[in-house]
Amino acid sequence: MIRTHFVPCHLPRALADRLNAESGRVYSRVLVNHYRVYRRNRHWLSVWDAMKLDDLAGKDDPRLLHAHSSDAAQQAFYKACKTAKANRRARARYPTRRPKYRTTMWKNTGIRRRDNSLLLSLARGQEPIRVRLPALFPSGQVVETRLVYDKVGRRYEWHLVVNDGREPPVAPGVNVAALDLGEVHPAAATDGQESVVFSARELRSVKQYGHKRWAKLQRLQSNKVKGSRQWKKLQRRKTRFAAQQKRRIRDITHKVSRAVVDWAVQRKVGTLAIGDVRDVADGKRLSTKSQQKVGSWSHGIMRQYVNYKAESEGITTQLVGEAYSSQTCPVCGQRHKPTGRVYRCPACGFVGHRDGQVGAVNLLSRHVCGEVGKLKPPGIQKYRHPVQRGKRSRLDTAQVAWGGQSA
Repeated sequence: MIRTHFVPCHLPRALADRLNAESGRVYSRVLVNHYRVYRRNRHWLSVWDAMKLDDLAGKDDPRLLHAHSSDAAQQAFYKACKTAKANRRARARYPTRRPKYRTTMWKNTGIRRRDNSLLLSLARGQEPIRVRLPALFPSGQVVETRLVYDKVGRRYEWHLVVNDGREPPVAPGVNVAALDLGEVHPAAATDGQESVVFSARELRSVKQYGHKRWAKLQRLQSNKVKGSRQWKKLQRRKTRFAAQQKRRIRDITHKVSRAVVDWAVQRKVGTLAIGDVRDVADGKRLSTKSQQKVGSWSHGIMRQYVNYKAESEGITTQLVGEAYSSQTCPVCGQRHKPTGRVYRCPACGFVGHRDGQVGAVNLLSRHVCGEVGKLKPPGIQKYRHPVQRGKRSRLDTAQVAWGGQSA
């Protein structure tokens, strides 16, 4: 199995900047050469032709990066073009910006592991970079290393991609469950026998506090002259606060996703159907308050965390459309748009939890039967609180002991 581990970077800032500036220069040179050829000859260069042309253009330049690190920067432009082509329906644009800095990548051919350190090769004649590994770092092959600049924390960190050689285990069972992602309650799940709401109001509280605190700092900074000492001081406070908020939200999201997967293993689930809410606000005009809630809803991160943790347990995940899942009565099939967390059907009188006994049940119905309203809601409704306010919770399995994170 392949996992990415985050390790603090202790390189001198000047050297780290030089490495990422070199990667940005190589990427920009490929971009310029590609569009220059296209404008003159109306010919779209292939990846290998562009790499040959770039090698000729930069043969007299002083080298800093390993040859395969330069190749990675060259190939990154065409990967971005491929992504833009695949998302043309979403009006994605082809890359045209020339970045000053770009993440430097080392492939496995430029990585050597020696004792508790990694040696990252540079250009010929340059001393390799030594990265000291934490004591509990997992054994296995490091297939890729990235030097990433955290714009929020304003610091560099290593992203180490490790293949531990383990195969995903067999699924704990053959049952099917559905997971409904929400903005109030992060997740609600059901397997047809019981319904569980994973409540983490602290996640919403942290986000609300973040909006208020950020607005206050913005107001204070707007009264200062841009570039003055007081303005820069407030900017540093904003940066520190944004980094704190990022860590808090990531910690809570990890714990909720771990609780979801543990429940799925306990219920012997083999397939987990997750509600697809990626286009929840597309083409809609919402009020300011609603727009703020939807904008801060981190459903993509939650889905990503659930996906890889479920995969590590042998559970398959699939996306299911969420249309009318929270409005359709699971008993009589009538549509009614509820307010609040309790669903009350005006046609048959059914009363149940909007997320656990309606939304998740209808997602399961759509996955199993092809449409909503075909499965009855379970009579058992439970609540779980992965994060308890005022109590120190256990270390999540996705957060390793040296203070880094696994993603």
